[in-house]
Amino acid sequence: MLRRRPHDPGRLPDGDDALDGEDTPLAIHVLYELHYRGFDGVDERWEWEPGLLRERRRLEEEFEGRLVATVGPPPIAPTANEVTGELDGLLHRECPSLSRWILEHGGLRELRELAVHRSIYQLREADSHTFAIPRLFGGPKAALVEIQRGEYGDGAPAGVHAEVFGETMVALGLDATYGAYLDHTPGTTLSTVNLVDLFGLHRRWRGALAGHLAHFEMASAVPMGRYAAALRAAGRPSAARFYDLHVEADAHHGPVGRDLLAAGLARVEPAVAGDIVFGARALAAVEDRFATAIMERWACGDSSLRRPIRCDGGT
Repeated sequence: MLRRRPHDPGRLPDGDDALDGEDTPLAIHVLYELHYRGFDGVDERWEWEPGLLRERRRLEEEFEGRLVATVGPPPIAPTANEVTGELDGLLHRECPSLSRWILEHGGLRELRELAVHRSIYQLREADSHTFAIPRLFGGPKAALVEIQRGEYGDGAPAGVHAEVFGETMVALGLDATYGAYLDHTPGTTLSTVNLVDLFGLHRRWRGALAGHLAHFEMASAVPMGRYAAALRAAGRPSAARFYDLHVEADAHHGPVGRDLLAAGLARVEPAVAGDIVFGARALAAVEDRFATAIMERWACGDSSLRRPIRCDGGT
């Protein structure tokens, strides 16, 4: 499997843990990326190469095992009301708040590093969840399409959220090229992306993907508002548009995800209701680990990235 360049001595040691390590999350990410935009110089037929799929399955089993060990297995046959109760509980739980830390203590360095971390997902935002559209039917399908239409700018290219995030990176003096910072991001970051790709690329995890998206949308508006405020306080108001868009959009998408997608799917496909809860719990767990790892580095005055980044100053 591919290995990244050596990191700074004494920081973020390599390991093989599928959730918190370095090499295994990278290997999973590389294999998943073959289903998205691929890599320069790599034949696109490798996407369905049986040998790679066998290796991916082995690594996925390790990843799934770590998720179950962390949050427990999917609960058995929860009702739609129990699913929404679980989503509400996750929303109001005590958890490490990266957005609050940045608003209260952060500056341009932290905002830039956050953008680097999130670029692995945000530059193709929503694509993983779109895999669920042909796997759902009726009301849950319609709810998912409604959310995804907003993520893709309601048909306007300039409003596509992934494109707007690229504008944010440029305004922060960063490289908005897709995948430019893969070599800088630690395994805990890659695991946040691997999670949604795992759910998105497997029909059997369609319930977990719905739960992931529902919790994602429900929990987004408040931290997005904090990031926008932090960018303005740091003198980068032009970088705040991406976060402003999410404050507005997710105020609508949150209830759609909760009531029409998650609860609706639990009603029409009760067999996957437990997976909906599992997906939401798994998202909360990997995001908590992601936030904790970053804040621990920042609290020590260190970079949260594997390698330092260069900026052109931004506007």
